[in-house]
Amino acid sequence: MLLVIYTAMLEECRAFYTGLGLVFAKEQHGSGPEHYAAELPGLVFELYPASATKFTGTLRLGFELPATPNLLPGRHVFTDPESRVVEVIVPGPQTVDRRESAPAR
Repeated sequence: MLLVIYTAMLEECRAFYTGLGLVFAKEQHGSGPEHYAAELPGLVFELYPASATKFTGTLRLGFELPATPNLLPGRHVFTDPESRVVEVIVPGPQTVDRRESAPAR
């Protein structure tokens, strides 16, 4: 599955999603724009620069990600730099239900 977000805040969004634990590689296909891609099980998640004809507005995303020192088991709800709601489920023995602005990096 492929999910592409077109953003006017490319670097800010990359930093935000990196803070959630996604690992991005910079890519460019032919003469297309430079963008970032992260691979998750069953999903390629890409961040592209927005243009006059391509922009991703309001969207709610959900990911299941592994625990990290900054992202403990439970349900977390974040808001990305362009105000998209991002729900993250971290499997584990502890149950947490929190709304957060961004994980610590």
